[in-house]
Amino acid sequence: MEIRCKVNRKAITIEVDCTHTLARVLREQLGLMGTKISCEQGECGACTVILNGKAVNSCLVLAPAVDGCEISTIEGLAEDGELHPIQTAFIEEGAVQCGYCTSGMIMSAKALLAESPDPTEGEIREALAGNLCRCTGYTRILRAVSLAAKKLQALNHAH
Repeated sequence: MEIRCKVNRKAITIEVDCTHTLARVLREQLGLMGTKISCEQGECGACTVILNGKAVNSCLVLAPAVDGCEISTIEGLAEDGELHPIQTAFIEEGAVQCGYCTSGMIMSAKALLAESPDPTEGEIREALAGNLCRCTGYTRILRAVSLAAKKLQALNHAH
């Protein structure tokens, strides 16, 4: 089946198998390896991408369902060689260890901060509840999202 969509701000047309998930298409057909495949049951969040402005587990979305949609992956965050403020916040707070969950965490954080530019800790926890990490203990991740919110607020005030 042929679908048309935007992936990281680029319009694409691609032939997909009706039984393949968005995660599989992103990785295997488009080479976007930042979207991780882990549980394949929507439990871990490693495959989180932003679909039409909402964080989703791409392992649960069948590829044909994204026809006409806009998708953002971790690869689409950096612009002109500059890391996105959320990415730099994760680095500055040491919110990565093995890194397997990081892209999903960052994409969930991006969706949250687009809707709620100044989230409470409770809102951050809720937004990240679907993203599991076995390494960090979450404290640094929570701090990174708070720092990212401050960075984005400062950028918005500067413009």
